[in-house]
Amino acid sequence: MTRKTMFSSVENNKIRCQLCPQFCLISEGQLGLCQTRKNIDQQLFAINYGETTSIALDPIEKKPLYHFKPGSKILSIGTFGCNMKCSFCQNYQISQIRAKSDYIKCDELLRLVDTVENNIGIAFTYNEPFMWYEYIYDMALNMKAKENDKSIVMVTNGYINPKPLEKLLPFIDALNIDLKAFDSRFYREICKADLEPVLKTIEIAQKYCHVEVTTLMVTEKNDSIEEIEMIAKYIGKINKNIPLHLTRYYPNYKMNQQPTKLTKMFEAKEIAQEYLNYVYLGNIPNEDQNTYCPNCHKLVLDRRQLKKSILDGNKCLHCGEIIPIVL
Repeated sequence: MTRKTMFSSVENNKIRCQLCPQFCLISEGQLGLCQTRKNIDQQLFAINYGETTSIALDPIEKKPLYHFKPGSKILSIGTFGCNMKCSFCQNYQISQIRAKSDYIKCDELLRLVDTVENNIGIAFTYNEPFMWYEYIYDMALNMKAKENDKSIVMVTNGYINPKPLEKLLPFIDALNIDLKAFDSRFYREICKADLEPVLKTIEIAQKYCHVEVTTLMVTEKNDSIEEIEMIAKYIGKINKNIPLHLTRYYPNYKMNQQPTKLTKMFEAKEIAQEYLNYVYLGNIPNEDQNTYCPNCHKLVLDRRQLKKSILDGNKCLHCGEIIPIVL
């Protein structure tokens, strides 16, 4: 299914896509770098509109979102395509090629969101959701019109221009943004993108909705303690309460380095906690995923038991510290 895109201009008989910082200039009949936007008769169309490659009911913690409605489940859905070319991509089967898909109309997806049991809303995830911009925008309008209590979540690389970002953010309840490194060279060479637009997305998004950040620590690429410290220091200057997820890398796609050393991950967490109140390690079996009060260091959310009674509303029962968790 196709739909005319929302952000483009005509230049010298080609179409300039203005959705993301790639700013692809697309000739007639050709696709942009993301493989989802095509020049058809001098108009730019999203060829993945409603085209779905993956759908599942996931724990919200899998996104990962640890401070947004913990213990809940969310209907998660993805399409194909991405505006980055990360050599370590964990979902390359759908992000880097046009995968097999099934068309789901907005009203059909709305019914699913409403009828799936124990579901708090919808998460656009798996591939890069901003490449599904028009479909997500239409879904958001429909969900707002219904005035239900369902949440809209996105798991994204954050590589989008400010204008389309700010048009969509009023409808979004939570974002997990991948900050893949704090090094422009890493972004250019490994992701075929730029760092600065991602930083801008974090800065803008946290003014609108709940934000968490994830960094995959790729062995010998972005896993230095110095780089993790720069990431934590940057996020801390924005808001010390933004949760940071440091995730263990395993060989995938075009990269075959050894998995991230556990000693390095534990050291990285310790350094990051000097600047941030909430730092979690991911992709490590049996690692402590609980939330602790940054003031008195007492347990406030036990993710093994999900004992929400440890909190008095959003306050630590022990010292009264406000804990920024959306319950």
